[in-house]
Amino acid sequence: MIAADIMTKNVITVTPDTPVIDIARLLMDNRISAVPVIENGRPVGIVSEGDLLRQVEPGAPRQPKWLELVFSRDTLAAEYIHAHARTARQIMTRNPITVMEDTAISDIVDILESKRIKRVPVVDISGHVVGIVSRSNLLHALVARAQPPVRGGDEDSRIRDAYIAEIRAQAWADLPDEGNVIVDNAVVHLWGAVRSPEVRKAMTVAALNIPGVKGVEDHMGERLNPDAMTWGGWPEPPHV
Repeated sequence: MIAADIMTKNVITVTPDTPVIDIARLLMDNRISAVPVIENGRPVGIVSEGDLLRQVEPGAPRQPKWLELVFSRDTLAAEYIHAHARTARQIMTRNPITVMEDTAISDIVDILESKRIKRVPVVDISGHVVGIVSRSNLLHALVARAQPPVRGGDEDSRIRDAYIAEIRAQAWADLPDEGNVIVDNAVVHLWGAVRSPEVRKAMTVAALNIPGVKGVEDHMGERLNPDAMTWGGWPEPPHV
């Protein structure tokens, strides 16, 4: 499998001038932990929950006074910027690591481990962002590959695209994050959450009716209260 097989294609992004408070709302509303910062279609940085948490109490001391003797002035200045930043440009991690659409999953795992990061934007040959791969996507892929694949990737991709198109055409459907739909050996694996048992069953029926599908593995959960984001049934899928 490659990045294009498991990446989330509908990437939520911000610009360098997006206010920090708006980024915080995006993370909460979309239940994600980071957003790429895009300028002219290309990634110039990334902002994570960790960057924003430093702003919770910007006036509070972050370390004992004696540690100021240990940290360099540059380090203390960087801490001040994170605590008082107002836009993505001021708070983002610059020059983010990226991968190509055809990067092997094993290589992405190595990158996340060696660089100690939790997600990586996927870019096309021109450098424009076309997706993002997180640890959650990799965990989904791991489960989907529990059975050795015997079919070609092109057929699985066709099934996946057909299913997502079908769901998007239905008014009743809870539109899935594309990273929550994985097809392996013509078996559709569904993750994420839905608002009712009826919708959950309909999502499964839709997959079974896609030509070529051999079966459906339902890993979905049900939200008891969509507004409160309370979960029932299966636990919330891991987010990074």
